[in-house]
Amino acid sequence: MDSVEKSRIFVVIPAFNEEGAIQAVINEVCGAGYENIIVVDDGSSDGTYSKAKQAGAVALGHKINRGKGAATKTGIEAAKLLGADIIVTMDGDGQHDPNDIERLIEPIMKKECDVVLGTRLKNTKGMPWHKILANHVANFFTWYLFGLWVTDSQSGFRAYSRHAAEVINTRADRYEYDSQVIREIYIYKLKYKEIPIAVRYTEYSMGKIQKQGVMNGFKTLYKMVWSLLF
Repeated sequence: MDSVEKSRIFVVIPAFNEEGAIQAVINEVCGAGYENIIVVDDGSSDGTYSKAKQAGAVALGHKINRGKGAATKTGIEAAKLLGADIIVTMDGDGQHDPNDIERLIEPIMKKECDVVLGTRLKNTKGMPWHKILANHVANFFTWYLFGLWVTDSQSGFRAYSRHAAEVINTRADRYEYDSQVIREIYIYKLKYKEIPIAVRYTEYSMGKIQKQGVMNGFKTLYKMVWSLLF
């Protein structure tokens, strides 16, 4: 991959109160060879925005907390405006390994597909059992409601071609966003591929109170059903 190609690859990181991790995440992404990084601070009450800016990322901010989906969409729109050909999305808590980015974008660069979904469930080593169970349940409802079976419907580590980023259009703003993208892939008949990714659960990432829990899971399911009715 030459420098011209890499200049058209953007990494979008939605972040909410990630002051303790965001700089390390940005440094890791840069260390993996990707310098076009957009961090969207989703109404944080800490120094996430300033830390991201200090680390060299393009820092954007929501004045209020609108949700992971809204922050991701803001980042994708910004990447498109900046001329991205491939857009990678990943979490801001250090859970994802930036060294996996190359494997995610390779099928798109080879024009094999439009979307690559990182999946944690093809290798669940180190993944807490309740996370595995919750993801299987989410996969079932995503398939039942939206018509497409994937092995990790809740993964935020994904790659999109320019075409996919242009056609995917979902109103989802919170955790239901990841499942809604699966629906868009189905509706627009986008070619997709699933690639196993590493997952790094730390005391920090597991302690984030805004992460998807049981109650948030029910809220997400409710919003998924609601989106089909209205």
